[in-house]
Amino acid sequence: MTEKPKDPLRDNRLLEYIVQNPEVFANNLARAAEEAGRAFAAYIKPREEGRRGGDDANDEIAEIVRTLSKVGEYWLSDPERALQAQTKLWTNYMNLWSSSLQRMQGHDATPAVETPSGDKRFAGEDWEQNQFFDFLKQFYLITSNWAQQMVTDAAELDPHTKRKADFYVQQLSNAVSPSNFLLTNPELLKETVQSDGENLVRGMRMLAEDMIAGDGELKMRQSDAKKFKVGENLAVTPGKVIFQNEVCQLIQYAPITEKVLKRPLLIVPPWINKFYVLDLNPEKSFIRWAVERGQTVFVISWVNPDERQAGKSFEHYMKEGILEALNKIEAATGEKKVNAIGYCVGGTLLSVTLAYLAAKKDTRIASATLFTTQVDFTHAGELKIFVDEEQIKALEKRMEKRGYLEGSKMTNAFNMLRSNDLIWPYFVNNYMRGKEPFPFDLLYWNSDSTRMPAANHSFYMRNCYLENNLCCGKMVVDDVCLDLSKVKIPIYNLATREDHIAPALSVFTGSAHFGGPVQFVMSGSGHIAGVINPPHKNKYQYWTGGAPQGDFEEWLTKADQHPGSWWPHWQSWIESLNNTQVPARQPGDNGIEIIEDAPGSYVKTKA
Repeated sequence: MTEKPKDPLRDNRLLEYIVQNPEVFANNLARAAEEAGRAFAAYIKPREEGRRGGDDANDEIAEIVRTLSKVGEYWLSDPERALQAQTKLWTNYMNLWSSSLQRMQGHDATPAVETPSGDKRFAGEDWEQNQFFDFLKQFYLITSNWAQQMVTDAAELDPHTKRKADFYVQQLSNAVSPSNFLLTNPELLKETVQSDGENLVRGMRMLAEDMIAGDGELKMRQSDAKKFKVGENLAVTPGKVIFQNEVCQLIQYAPITEKVLKRPLLIVPPWINKFYVLDLNPEKSFIRWAVERGQTVFVISWVNPDERQAGKSFEHYMKEGILEALNKIEAATGEKKVNAIGYCVGGTLLSVTLAYLAAKKDTRIASATLFTTQVDFTHAGELKIFVDEEQIKALEKRMEKRGYLEGSKMTNAFNMLRSNDLIWPYFVNNYMRGKEPFPFDLLYWNSDSTRMPAANHSFYMRNCYLENNLCCGKMVVDDVCLDLSKVKIPIYNLATREDHIAPALSVFTGSAHFGGPVQFVMSGSGHIAGVINPPHKNKYQYWTGGAPQGDFEEWLTKADQHPGSWWPHWQSWIESLNNTQVPARQPGDNGIEIIEDAPGSYVKTKA
């Protein structure tokens, strides 16, 4: 008896992609379209009112076109070279077509391109088992790999242009991945069918809310913001604000121990982010951990600037921030000498201050600890992609209009460095699936952006990233030419192995410019997790070794690896410098005025 052909509609795998309730589905599509209209209206409104223009986007698009056109010029300038490039692409397409035909005929076929191991975008089984989606995936991988190779093989491009082109091609490739679109992502398509489009209604509603929250720019949520509040379940270590001015507040934390180290600790955080990454919660808080170990901790909380701080430069942040903090710490504790910590750009500012104080014969900072800090930007991280004369001029032109760089600009720049982790998964989860992201304190902090004063940011980008003046003895602050070799105090220089912002090689190289003893330590993980690594978690590892001189890889080969957190090693280093103890000091001692409770009001100001 002849076997009856299988009805494709009875194949459960196909049924997963068929709408079961057309009327409900159509109604939900209409509702989703209505919410999408709200999002579009929120985008248009500030532009119609003249509060936002298209210049920023136009400048960015023009920069991308200029860069990628140079890649195109390289290949098109030589007909033979252009033919080779096209042949390579079409050969891979033909291989894909051949293998797809073999699969359609029921034969096993070797994929035309292998999916990268660990690529979470294509982890679902339908990306392999469903021939249509497997074809889309391979077509995308072939095309994106070819585009990336075109940049790599463009031999005549200068290194900076090639880095920019590679970055832009990677961003475009990530953006057009089939995993990001409803009709080309099997998991999204199934979820949409099974929910009769309800996920799209929720997703477009969230899109409208995020567009409204960003005042016409998409402020993509990475965490459930309703679950967190600074001062209630973030930044809760007890303390008091004892000083404030136009640039910062100074927080003194309350002691936990009866005795404390005689020498106070001043922490200079970055102003690109907010300081409470060091005080996320009691379990992760470096600040609390230091207090528990007998440190009298003072932390600078930078203002979230507006047009009033437009003219505040590095000099002002040094004088009105670090130097004013030193004055207030002496008044509060009676101690003339402090240990200081600087994190990221806060560490760069601290290094500038050390060189300035050395020139002035001022010895109030007795030791310095630098977290993921660059002073030599020769091997700086991926942010150098955004730095050349043309881009900085465009940036300065934008900042001139308002007096500051909007916080979203820096947040977006950092997110783009890892767009497949920090942008597109949230785009799909939030707006396609319509699901709220999980509450995650670190990602909430990451999205709690700050603005940058125009003068400060321009000085930083030009003097550090573009001209690399600090390590060369060419940076001038307050009419003082800074020389890091005159900094003779002990320095604990912490790098993190997977840092894409301040690479370990860059931090290592910077160590050689200081004139005193440098304890170089490298932690496992990246720019944040490698620093915020409380000992009780028993995570990661760190490396210690000889003096940070010569070749970095050679240093690492000879270095000793230790399990867990570097925090206890740092505490031992601090105590080795001076372990004298005194009775604990309370905020408000010596007649110091208390302004408000920690974490203060500056950190709560939204960008």
